[in-house]
Amino acid sequence: MSDEPQPQQPTREKPRRTGWRRILPTWRMTLGTLLVGTLLLIGGLLLGYHLVHIPSANALAIKQANVYLYADGSVIARDGEVNRENVGLGRISQDAQHAVLAAEDRDFYTESAVDPQAMVRAAWNTATGKGKQSGSTITQQYVKNYYLQQEQTVTRKVKEFFIAIKLDREQTKDEILEGYLNTSYFGRNAYGIQAAAQAYYGMDAQDLDAARAAYLAALVNAPSQYDVVTHPENRPAAEARWNYVLDGMVQKGWLDATERTGLKFPAPKESTNSTGLSGQRGYIVRIMKDHLIQNKIVGEDELDAGGYRITTTLQKDKQDAFVDAVNDNLIDRLDQKQREVDTYVRAGGTAVEPKTGKVRAMYNGIDYVKQYTPNATRRDYQVGSIFKPFVFAAAVENGSTTQDGLPITPNTVYDGTNKRPVEGWPGGLYDPANEDDRSYGDITVREATDKSVNAVYAQLAVDVGSDKVQQTAIDLGLPATTPELTPSPSIALGVATASTLDMAEAYATLANHGVHRDTVLIEKITKDGQETVPLPEGKDRRAVSREAADTTTAVLRGVVQNGTATAALGAGRPAAGKTGTAEEDKAAWFAGYTPELATVVAVMGQNPDTAAQEKLYGAMGLPRVNGGGAPAEIWAQFTREALEGEPVSSFDLELQAGAERTAPPTADTGSRPPTTAPDDGTPTTPEPNQNRTPDPDDGSDQGGTEGGTSDGANGDTSGGTTDGTTDGGTTDGTTDGGTTGDTDGGGNGGNGSTDGENPGPGSRGGLTGFVPRPRGE
Repeated sequence: MSDEPQPQQPTREKPRRTGWRRILPTWRMTLGTLLVGTLLLIGGLLLGYHLVHIPSANALAIKQANVYLYADGSVIARDGEVNRENVGLGRISQDAQHAVLAAEDRDFYTESAVDPQAMVRAAWNTATGKGKQSGSTITQQYVKNYYLQQEQTVTRKVKEFFIAIKLDREQTKDEILEGYLNTSYFGRNAYGIQAAAQAYYGMDAQDLDAARAAYLAALVNAPSQYDVVTHPENRPAAEARWNYVLDGMVQKGWLDATERTGLKFPAPKESTNSTGLSGQRGYIVRIMKDHLIQNKIVGEDELDAGGYRITTTLQKDKQDAFVDAVNDNLIDRLDQKQREVDTYVRAGGTAVEPKTGKVRAMYNGIDYVKQYTPNATRRDYQVGSIFKPFVFAAAVENGSTTQDGLPITPNTVYDGTNKRPVEGWPGGLYDPANEDDRSYGDITVREATDKSVNAVYAQLAVDVGSDKVQQTAIDLGLPATTPELTPSPSIALGVATASTLDMAEAYATLANHGVHRDTVLIEKITKDGQETVPLPEGKDRRAVSREAADTTTAVLRGVVQNGTATAALGAGRPAAGKTGTAEEDKAAWFAGYTPELATVVAVMGQNPDTAAQEKLYGAMGLPRVNGGGAPAEIWAQFTREALEGEPVSSFDLELQAGAERTAPPTADTGSRPPTTAPDDGTPTTPEPNQNRTPDPDDGSDQGGTEGGTSDGANGDTSGGTTDGTTDGGTTDGTTDGGTTGDTDGGGNGGNGSTDGENPGPGSRGGLTGFVPRPRGE
């Protein structure tokens, strides 16, 4: 090999990029960047998917209203901060489902949770004037509504993206759509399709047709602007959006094109306060909530969380009839500018169905937002003489006798002398006054009931045993905790302070032939539209014998036909009842019933500023307010209207032995009648199994007084003959009466008001004028 150097091969240099090409990345750089970017994107997605969890629902999304319904399913009221009622997809019409899909996400059932095409489509529709549309899928919108807040931030959008993907893997499309329909806002404080259907059209979501559903679907996009009632100037835009929705339904095959052509824009109803608590609604909500909590059916915290659909036993036609009756016979007769006493007037009432115990109507006050106390359930006014029938029922139930040992029947004769001291009571002197200090002399129990004679009933309570009277009242339906329901002679005069609901329950027991049925306020409760909440089973029990209840009814028939309650004849049906007045005319009552309905009405006096009880002398321009006046008139109109169209039925009564026996008139001289009926051809008492007789409308089976008249607002008048057969067995004696206070304290002395239905003052059972004296004095 030669040692000479070999020639070198020339090297090829890479061509240099010049000009504008120098700024472009090479294909290797591009590929590398894309690869790295893809890896970073996938990594970011995986990391985000791993780090972002589905959170708990936000507080607003789970808040619901509690919905209170009449027995027929119509809405009474909704309470709660958020007007929402969650319903299952099965309770939302197909038209409503399709309308919302057409408005917000037409490919919901076929697309993924996040669809970029939807964003492009939304931008295009907005640009071409087809209406603003969200770029998010329904799944994303549901995530925003249910899990996140509404702020427009990148962080929220990122979370929404990942949660939507995860949710789409964990829930079905139907579940997501149901959640979306229950969380979307439709305006008018309506969250969810059910609340919206009620707010705009007064119907349930399951009843929405295509036209109405399309309007509600349009609202989701711009709730405030598209409310054509609030903003009539925006109606063209709202109709354009409505047409867009309907066209989408046709396009997807959800609506027939011919049907769509015939649809007209369904203008919504005026925005009202129907979901508020004004009028009777607030009272009803409060009473129902108290009932649920006190009976441990639903806890207070659970109610506050909302979501309950509470169907009451109240019937709308009867509820409206009660309001009309109070307005016509009381409120419209008040002149609060000219008479200060008229500003004190309050009214309350309850109607119960005797055969079922269901409360069908309640009147609580003129307006919940003006007077908050529910007058139907308050227990702070004396019930007065509407308590007296419980005394007589106790007498028959216990087979009680007079001081002379004679059986007590409607025809038993007592001494009705004013301020006559009761006999056989060891507690001290008790000598209640009759109305206007009037003395009646010898008078039958029947006539004493017609005229509401205090002297007779105070003695009757002692003869029966005031403890037995107390127990009978409890058995009939009064709560054992009723204030002032204490065993003493004054119990007969109604010193107890029960509610109209309490008294209606007890009177319903009399109407139901002595069988007590627990009052029922609620028919059904569901939670979140699905779960049914169990309710306590109503219990039936025999409170008093049929003879005790029916004989009491027979006596109370006479009060309506011949006594202080003739205004109740305006009901146009066979009726039984009793008037009553509280101490110093602070309340006037009427409790009455037909075979179909037992109703108690109270008119009360309360100072609007101090809430103190006030006398009603002069109210409505009348000297006094008696149970036979406005309360009985309200009762008559309400009963007539509430039972309109229902068959008229008579009382079917089985009477106490001796209840039908009659006797010649008692002499006015105070002389005693014979202890047995003379053999003058008067009917004898049938055997017990022959006592069942229909109650004629002419009152012939009452053996009542002749010529007795209603006190109404004018007081009792004289007249009427007694028909008793047995002597009350008490000594004649009168007294001036003590004036010292109740020995238990709290009494201010005296013998009661001049009103014969007045139980008289005194805070310890109403026993006033007590002067301890030796037995037998």
